[in-house]
Amino acid sequence: MLLTVVADYGIGDLAFAEVRQRIALVLPEAEVNAVPVPALDTVGAGFCVAQLAFGEGPESRVVYANVAPRHDRDEPRADNAGERLAAARLDSGVLVVGVASGSSLSFLAAEGVPVRAVDVPDRGSQFRSRDVFPAALAALARGDDSRLGEEITVGPPPERAVAYVDGYGNIKTTWDSPPGPVGATVRVRVGDTVAEATVSDGVFEVRAGTMSFAPGSSGWGGHVWWELLSRGGSASRLFGDPPAGTEVEIID
Repeated sequence: MLLTVVADYGIGDLAFAEVRQRIALVLPEAEVNAVPVPALDTVGAGFCVAQLAFGEGPESRVVYANVAPRHDRDEPRADNAGERLAAARLDSGVLVVGVASGSSLSFLAAEGVPVRAVDVPDRGSQFRSRDVFPAALAALARGDDSRLGEEITVGPPPERAVAYVDGYGNIKTTWDSPPGPVGATVRVRVGDTVAEATVSDGVFEVRAGTMSFAPGSSGWGGHVWWELLSRGGSASRLFGDPPAGTEVEIID
């Protein structure tokens, strides 16, 4: 069984080591991978969850998402309460288990995948992904759906926005259509920064030192998500390292 943890604690962080140890205890048959996202980044987490869940891979795989900013309520929270755990089983057999926070499960829900609450406490520890959730995760991974409850409503993901920044500084966006004719130069605003990019069929089909806006390597459900790539540089750095969810706008 392949289990990928998408979380806002880094691979080398103590938190990830502790979660991995707890998973090894309750689900020793799982091979655990990790995908880190920036702190409190539910948009990036949701994008990674969907790419992994809808992408090709073994049927016996689980995506476990834990980014829980506890932004669903502004008032003080008793006993470290936070957003509840939820789960979704895709028609392919892939299981997604994650905290229903922000956009963490929005990309799944936008494709019509039912997201259901998991009957597990939403409180009891600051570190719920280590202390509270793993037992339910293990049961679900072994096919026990007795903890699944009602279907929950999940809001849509952001449109035409930054979705995820990869290790090369390429900006994956939620644009799924051309921002102009191929070959055209467009002015792109991301946050407070404006830069020119060439609309192209491929991210590398521009000269070194220039930027393309082109279909990228991520996509599912008929969507091919477009990327901003600065050939020989970092598009993210050029735009001031915008966080996921930042609008990507074409301006006149």
